[in-house]
Amino acid sequence: MSDLLSDLYPWTKSLHIMSVMAWMAGLFYLPRLFVHHTEQTSAGDEKDTLFQMMELKLFKLIMNPSMISTWVFGLCLVFTPGIVDWSSVWPWTKAISVLAMTWFHHWLGLRRKDFVSGSNTRTGRTYRMMNELPTVLMIVIVLSVVVKF
Repeated sequence: MSDLLSDLYPWTKSLHIMSVMAWMAGLFYLPRLFVHHTEQTSAGDEKDTLFQMMELKLFKLIMNPSMISTWVFGLCLVFTPGIVDWSSVWPWTKAISVLAMTWFHHWLGLRRKDFVSGSNTRTGRTYRMMNELPTVLMIVIVLSVVVKF
């Protein structure tokens, strides 16, 4: 199995990077949709329905599959011999950041359900502030992997 993972390493790494890019696009865009949804609609109006459809499609058709493929290809990389040195700090900072990003993904999913039920209580400002979290996590992840601090 490890020979197969080693042979497939360039493909696995490529697919992992593409998956991360798609996931990050959704993690950046969905909170922005929530800002506009909060500030430009009322529960049940025509715009509310439009925003809910856009948010659902982004979350279910782009974000969920790309998060899953990010994890699958990332774990394949972790199990590829010689790729991760667990005695270093960087894999741990990356792992913690990826777990935080996954938590944020699920937090966004719960907020989407708040809009569906008409029970959103958060402001546009809250969503603007939360929109910074994936940027901070991305910085930590990229520096962890590239600089290997």
